[in-house]
Amino acid sequence: MSMIHEILPVGMLACNCSILGDDLTGDAVVIDPGDDIDQIQQILAKRHLRVKYIIATHAHIDHVGGIEKLKQLTGAAVMMHRSDLPLYQNLALQAEWLGVAAPAVTDVDQFVKEGDVLHCGALNLEVMHTPGHSPGSVSLHVPGENQKILSGDTLFQGSIGRTDLWGGSMDEILRSIRSRLHIFPDETSVFPGHDLPTTIGEERERNPFLAQFNEK
Repeated sequence: MSMIHEILPVGMLACNCSILGDDLTGDAVVIDPGDDIDQIQQILAKRHLRVKYIIATHAHIDHVGGIEKLKQLTGAAVMMHRSDLPLYQNLALQAEWLGVAAPAVTDVDQFVKEGDVLHCGALNLEVMHTPGHSPGSVSLHVPGENQKILSGDTLFQGSIGRTDLWGGSMDEILRSIRSRLHIFPDETSVFPGHDLPTTIGEERERNPFLAQFNEK
């Protein structure tokens, strides 16, 4: 399988929207379409991709603000963890905090949970529940020779997601990283919800939040 992976920073907070596709079947998954849906559509058209799933790693507005529009355009199924549904249903309040117009909300078609595997052509995405940044934060593992993790706002290059927003927990995010992400091999690529990609090995060595695990 030839996997397509396009990353587009979208919206005022530059959320990394990932487009994963199977080059053979043309099936695709769009992860965290927070805004700039027209640009996402341009990439889909250029790559001849059809969106099967729209997945939110969590329901903060910068990651989900464009979901309703993308669903209207593609008919794709919207997926997120059930624990973040209250966040999604309160997009208007989140928009008020940021001083922006409230985006439309749509129905969630499927609630994903720990252990789910989503199939998209020959592409498989394994769902890991990694709460802490929000109650329903998930990370997505794409297995294979060149395996990768899409970590949402759980793990960043040199840092971790903030835990001072509604439902955040420092204890939970550290537990999530240690039990679900820190266990992968060093060469595993990590694509966070903001900023630059990294690897598990780089974070194991340099990220102070992961370094503490190495000491125990």
